[in-house]
Amino acid sequence: MENRNLMGYLMISLKGVAMGAADIVPGVSGGTIAFISGIYEELITSINNVNLEALRKLTKEGVKSFWSHINGNFLFMLLLGIGTGVASLAGIVSFLLENHPILIWSFFFGLILASIWLVAKTIDKWSLGAITAMIIGIAIALYISTVQTVAHVEGSWFIFLSGAIAICAMILPGISGSFILVLLGSYHQVLQAVKDKDLILISIFIGGCAVGLISFSRLLKYLFSKFKSITIALLAGFMIGALYKVWPWKVNIGDAPIVVHSNGKEDWMTANVWPADFSGDAQLLWAVLCAVIGLGLIIGIEKIATKK
Repeated sequence: MENRNLMGYLMISLKGVAMGAADIVPGVSGGTIAFISGIYEELITSINNVNLEALRKLTKEGVKSFWSHINGNFLFMLLLGIGTGVASLAGIVSFLLENHPILIWSFFFGLILASIWLVAKTIDKWSLGAITAMIIGIAIALYISTVQTVAHVEGSWFIFLSGAIAICAMILPGISGSFILVLLGSYHQVLQAVKDKDLILISIFIGGCAVGLISFSRLLKYLFSKFKSITIALLAGFMIGALYKVWPWKVNIGDAPIVVHSNGKEDWMTANVWPADFSGDAQLLWAVLCAVIGLGLIIGIEKIATKK
């Protein structure tokens, strides 16, 4: 943990903005941004310091000791930046998903392809265990993607659970929290809540995030320290299999929508199709361009970070 001046903490907040902006997009990991910007290890350590020892310091030694123990200035400025990044992009992404779905999902597809490469290349040794873990990851993601293609779950409890699961992705280089929300089928609902400033739903989601972050951060730190290659291979497989979920060209199947929301919006069962079989305007050239831009963006960020 570093001693910083005001400018140093402003930089932490700006890195948080980048993390928040990344996690609003299904495909870019806030954890990856933390990793390449040099604050990943401090983030993991600070999260793990929110423990019983921190509570003891708060009750026995006061707020100052507690705040120092959890690296409070760092966490506060980082969370402030993350919140700013999420709030600033939520409306834009929601508009694009509603009005230009093929182009925005093509962009996401390119982002995920590049993120797979970014994560997989960090595996030191491709052992039998790592290869098996990748295959398991692909199978799990394909199964979840298929289930969520024909199903949708609503309710406060599921939003809480979604937050608890998705927040783990924030501290994992390679998978974004919104990417997990896409798999769970909660992405649109949470994004709309942020856009509409639905404080009740946002509070439920944040509560789930807090529980998930405190509960799983220690496990994730252990897995990375003891089984790094296998863990990363599992994550890479998870991302490969989940490409099915973000395929841009989908058609409605079945005779009726599976969910009709209070605002009249209908969620239909869907199936992936090739652009040539798409019933509407496939926008193939623009879609490919958007995918290339997404792929190039991640590769460019990684190259710049490596040089620095």
